[in-house]
Amino acid sequence: MSARDVHEGIILIADDNESNRELLSTLLSQEGYQVIPVPDGQQALEQVGFDSIDMAILDVVMPRKTGFDVCLAIKSKPDTRLIPVLLLTSLNSDDDRIRGIMCGADDFLTKPVNKHELLARVHSLIRLKQFTDELDNAEAVLSSLALSIEAKDPYTEGHCDRLSKYSVSIAEKLGLHEDLRVALRRGGLVHDIGKLAVPEHILLKPGPLTPDERKIMEQHTIAGERICAPLRSFRHVLPIIRHHHEKQNGSGYPDGLKGDQIPLTAKILQITDIYDALTTDRPYRKALPAEKAFAIMREEVERGWWDASVLNEFEALVSTFQLQPAGPGRR
Repeated sequence: MSARDVHEGIILIADDNESNRELLSTLLSQEGYQVIPVPDGQQALEQVGFDSIDMAILDVVMPRKTGFDVCLAIKSKPDTRLIPVLLLTSLNSDDDRIRGIMCGADDFLTKPVNKHELLARVHSLIRLKQFTDELDNAEAVLSSLALSIEAKDPYTEGHCDRLSKYSVSIAEKLGLHEDLRVALRRGGLVHDIGKLAVPEHILLKPGPLTPDERKIMEQHTIAGERICAPLRSFRHVLPIIRHHHEKQNGSGYPDGLKGDQIPLTAKILQITDIYDALTTDRPYRKALPAEKAFAIMREEVERGWWDASVLNEFEALVSTFQLQPAGPGRR
């Protein structure tokens, strides 16, 4: 095997048959993969929680926990659900394959395993995992850039993290789909990433902005959407970034959307954004108590700015769970 044929990746093999484990381990090690063999499903789960695994090859019939059990557990956790799972089975019934699909298995092979087919499936699934890892890395870079904006202003410390938590809490209360909850978590972190395109003398200006400066500042929502647009996994985040400064009566920016034209996720984030701005210290005033902040926000609802139903949901959450600001934020 030449150097260019060496493949990278950590593969977990779980099979209670020692001969099968050794055969698979030898075959994959020769291809350059790092192999972690275990004899049962329980040890497989423990290993997944301990090591960074790129792929799992699981025998279906094992003591303690079956391959189905392990696959379902891997796919049920946000931290591990993107790990590809290949099930090895001597079971040929459609019911067993359907059960595997329902557990989230990415592929199946029937014993006895064909060497060339196994390697082809493994190479394909490892490559898929590498693609998802690259997406995760890109998202991490965007989040770091967004936090670098926050770090420029001591008054916004913790702002993005609080918005993420507040927004997800509202989404859970409203029963929104998990995809939208994830979008709100990400949106809380990167909603203002477009401020990277705003000159610092405007971004950090202590006094009121001039009309021209205001126009430049308002472009940050468009710039943020453009920065994040290449990530397909951010498709639900883009409307949050672009529209979290819209207002119910159409007086917001950048598109002057009204009422139901504004995405619900953007409405959720803007409510939490305003609350956090009011309840944290700013250069021009001290943080307001929650009661005063909500009184101001209800007045702004009367002016036609915010969605009353979203505000009511958030106020109920704050009252129930006693969400509090975490400290010392231009809205």
